[in-house]
Amino acid sequence: MKKLSIRRRAAITLRGYGLLRRYCPGLLQNKALHELVRCTQPFLSIWFSARIIDELFSLKRAETAVAYAAGLILVNFICAVLKSTLERAGNEKQAQMWDWFRKIFSDKQMALDFVDLEDASIQRQRQQVEENLYMYGNGMSQLVWGIPSLICAGVTLFLSLIMALPLFLSKTGHAGMDHPLLSVGVLLCTALGGLCYSGAAFRENAVFMKWCAGNVWFNRAFAFFGGELCVSPERAKDVRIYAQSAVAEKSLDELIGAEKENQKAIFKMALYPALATAAIGLSNALGCLFVALKAFFGAFGAGSAVQYAAVLSRLGDGVRELMFLNADNAVYCLYLQEMFAYLDIPNRRYQGSLTTEKREDNDYAIEFRDLSFRYPGAPADALQRVSLKLRAGERLAVVGMNGSGKTTLIKLLCRLYDPSEGEILLNGVPIQKYEEEEYRSLFSVVFQDFCLFSFGLGQNVAASAQYDEERVRDCLRKAGFGERLSGMPQGTKGCLYKDFDESGVEISGGEAQKIALARALYKNAPFIILDEPTAALDPVSEYEVYSSFNEIAGGKTAVYISHRLASCRFCDRIAVFHEGKLIQLGTHAQLLAEEGGKYRELWNAQARYYQ
Repeated sequence: MKKLSIRRRAAITLRGYGLLRRYCPGLLQNKALHELVRCTQPFLSIWFSARIIDELFSLKRAETAVAYAAGLILVNFICAVLKSTLERAGNEKQAQMWDWFRKIFSDKQMALDFVDLEDASIQRQRQQVEENLYMYGNGMSQLVWGIPSLICAGVTLFLSLIMALPLFLSKTGHAGMDHPLLSVGVLLCTALGGLCYSGAAFRENAVFMKWCAGNVWFNRAFAFFGGELCVSPERAKDVRIYAQSAVAEKSLDELIGAEKENQKAIFKMALYPALATAAIGLSNALGCLFVALKAFFGAFGAGSAVQYAAVLSRLGDGVRELMFLNADNAVYCLYLQEMFAYLDIPNRRYQGSLTTEKREDNDYAIEFRDLSFRYPGAPADALQRVSLKLRAGERLAVVGMNGSGKTTLIKLLCRLYDPSEGEILLNGVPIQKYEEEEYRSLFSVVFQDFCLFSFGLGQNVAASAQYDEERVRDCLRKAGFGERLSGMPQGTKGCLYKDFDESGVEISGGEAQKIALARALYKNAPFIILDEPTAALDPVSEYEVYSSFNEIAGGKTAVYISHRLASCRFCDRIAVFHEGKLIQLGTHAQLLAEEGGKYRELWNAQARYYQ
């Protein structure tokens, strides 16, 4: 990774703080206040302790010493209460921090153009950023953990310099001890200790970043072979039938053997701070010697000597903390820059503002006009010059072999993609001109790869926490789930799957497909689109769906995608796609009568299954 300039790092850090304030409210303020109290308390203790020693051994004022002792106890009590309160609140917020971070990624994923959401390179980019954050804490979490270092460095340097100032101004009467260069030399030694730590931190971080880059793959592979492969219920059958656990064990052994090479890097990461700590210890010893000599020559009493020795050590700590913060910031800004590069992926699609007309009669007409589309990076068009009108209230079946462009057509209709050429019109207006979410509200879709969630059955159907109980039941009945629903003890309130509820209901693929169909019905949109809606159903359930399709669709315009041509006979028209082109359009009888037609070829290939 290329090193960043101070100005660039400052801009990245400020943006990171802004993101933290937005997604982690109160976390920064709480950690800053806690560190302010924590770093101030030792200086107050040093000051009171020095006054007590002076009173006991020099001034001999017992009552004043008692007063200082009471002040010391009171200050420490107040600081302890504040620290405990702030620490508890801070721990709670920091425990929530990782969930807040996930919200950053989920918000961006939801905001991405769908074409980018399916772009493998962009998803690898997201995965890399997430792995760095959640595996090693690189980036946002380092920014959070850097708050104490920032506050500590500022408070320590300021208070140390204020409390050490009399040390350098005090006179002993000894020409050598009072020479300004000696004071400058002591300060330079203190700074030198911090600079040594800075150099060590930069070297340690360079090794750490190289180690992280190599370990991302190791962690990913270890998580798969050591966990997911063996515990995933979806893979359990294949793992047992084909004895894949042996393959996993061999892969784990190879990974662990390769990991031993990282021990050298770990040793280096430990060595650099150790050397820097030795240098800091030497500079602190020289500072204490300077204080002792000044006290020996009568510049101040025992209490002040204790104070100056302590604050000089603290001054070294402050310089070290500042140097560490600088080195650490140079590292996490690189990771933050990668994260911001992902978050800054622009939305390139045109965003319309027109509202869709609300019609009680569902009189919406769709026209595909000379439509072509090519997936990013694909060598050829998935759809080529498709022109088709979809009349209000019509039942249209879309058929064709795998890869013929059927599902792509639906994605374009729902404006998950924009056409490469041509346009789609809604009541004569290009769909890009409509406000996107409002336009999509016109469609209820059951995709091939639909998704249900570990929520209540009713919440899944309604896609909402609140729902109309009777309407949910009616939609489930129309979708063929009525009998299964009657056997569920908790009815529509029963949770699907066991992720969050031990009493959750496990459902089959066919049952899930019926629930997805019920969800589409519940939305009650003017258009209903079914992409292979009976693929997971048994023949009886499939027949029930076909028989009740007109009831299911009602007055809506319906588009039905299927490989099973027998299911298309109830549709008004059938559109036949082949290699991205619309090659036939007509009723079942018309297309079956066309000699040499693709539809007839497909029908004859499947005919023995219909007899």
